[in-house]
Amino acid sequence: MKIYTKMTDTETMLDKNKVRRSFDRSAANYDKVAVLQREVAHRMLERLDFIRMQPEVILDAGAGTGFVGKGLSRHYRKADIIELDISINMLRQIRGKTPWYRRPFNKKLLICADVEQLPVAGRSVDMLFSSLAIQWCNNLLQTFIEFRHVLRPGGLLMFTTFGPDTLKELRESWAGVDTYGHVSRFLDMHDIGDFLLQAGFAEPVMDVEHFTLTYPDVSGLMNDLRELGATNALEQRPRGLTGPASYRQMLQSYEGKRIDGLIPATYEVIYGHAWVPDFQAPEVGLNELMSSEQGPA
Repeated sequence: MKIYTKMTDTETMLDKNKVRRSFDRSAANYDKVAVLQREVAHRMLERLDFIRMQPEVILDAGAGTGFVGKGLSRHYRKADIIELDISINMLRQIRGKTPWYRRPFNKKLLICADVEQLPVAGRSVDMLFSSLAIQWCNNLLQTFIEFRHVLRPGGLLMFTTFGPDTLKELRESWAGVDTYGHVSRFLDMHDIGDFLLQAGFAEPVMDVEHFTLTYPDVSGLMNDLRELGATNALEQRPRGLTGPASYRQMLQSYEGKRIDGLIPATYEVIYGHAWVPDFQAPEVGLNELMSSEQGPA
């Protein structure tokens, strides 16, 4: 068995405290700029029309401000929804959208936690739904093992995440400035599928879409990323403020990428779903996998 460890490379490691702080700061304004995030979530929710199951318990892993959870509640009116996010302020946004007089009857449970360490009982969830959240994980294999642990036999995992072409223009523009990582690196669709199989999921299905957002200038893109909480959280990011000369050099490089007078920002979105086998298969932990024969990615 080959074990893929790309998400634990030091160059891709994320500072989870920085991730949490960024989303806490962005929570109040997140909905104003989350155009792509809503569109991806909407397309993901549409796929539920082709799923023949009636889950009793659904875990929304990386719930954000609750857009996905609201859609899940509409689609599965009898289901209990667990909304989990690393940011307490994101969860406060969800709670604030529910009128006080309806809260006693609300079938949603809010949990502040990291999706890499789920505080949820094993085999207690019928469906795990995660929209644009797992790209913030340091160890995707361990995350999928966690997902499989909380899902019941026959349970369904549905997710989206970003692929390697995401923000390629910004990454290329910084590449000629210095050797620091300014943009997170994202896994290829095929590597993600391999992780699903290693974690014990069955029948994985993957596909991809590319979106291009456009801006009048680079500062518009940077402001949106800041408002979304999608700031540089790499462990090996440059500490302190980036110098004005370096920033101007990046801007000059990005300006050369204009198309029809606008600045493009590419996003590669990967869609995936997989099932937990119906039979009572033994769960495999990461340590057991790592003790198997290892090979290059």
